[in-house]
Amino acid sequence: MRKPAAVVVGLVCLGMLGMGGIAAADGPPEPQRARAMVISNDGGVLASVPLAGDTFSVSYRNSIYGTLAEERYTVQHDGSYRLVQLAADQLAVLEEYYAVPGPPSAAADSDRRKWVTNPDPGHPAKFSRLSLAATDLGRRTVYIPGAPPLELWKLVEDSDPFVVLSIKETP
Repeated sequence: MRKPAAVVVGLVCLGMLGMGGIAAADGPPEPQRARAMVISNDGGVLASVPLAGDTFSVSYRNSIYGTLAEERYTVQHDGSYRLVQLAADQLAVLEEYYAVPGPPSAAADSDRRKWVTNPDPGHPAKFSRLSLAATDLGRRTVYIPGAPPLELWKLVEDSDPFVVLSIKETP
C-alpha cells in the first residue's frame, strides 16, 4: 500500500528534526572554565582574584571632575573582555568626559554609581590586557562579584604606579 506524499514528507521532516535533536545533544556541553583576574606589573603578579562569573568593574576618581566613575566589563570566551557599561556619580563625566552618544540613565538604587550608560556601539572596546595608572589620586579599584574590592593603588609604589589587568585560566 502506498503512503500519500504528505505523510512521507511529514515523516521525513520528523526524522530530520529527530536527527537534529540527537546531533545537538551529541557531546558534552562546553565545560565552565575557571578564570581569574590577574593584576601584574614589571615586577610580576601583584594579585590574582578568581572570577565567579563573567563580569568585573574598575572604578576610579576622575581627575577632571574629582568624582567617581566606573567602567564595567564582560569577559569573553577567549579570555578577552569588553567594555559594556559606563557609570558615574556625576552626569558630566558621562556626557562630557566620555562623550557618550546617547543620554545616560539614572542608575538603580542598588548601584554603586548614580548614572549609567552604554559605550559607543560604533567603537567597541575589547581588551586582552589593560594597562592602568594605579595612583593614590585616582584610587582605581577592581570590583569582582563575590570578592572584596581590590584597591589597586595599594599594590604599587608611587614611583611605578602602572598595573596590567588580564584574564587567565586557572587550574
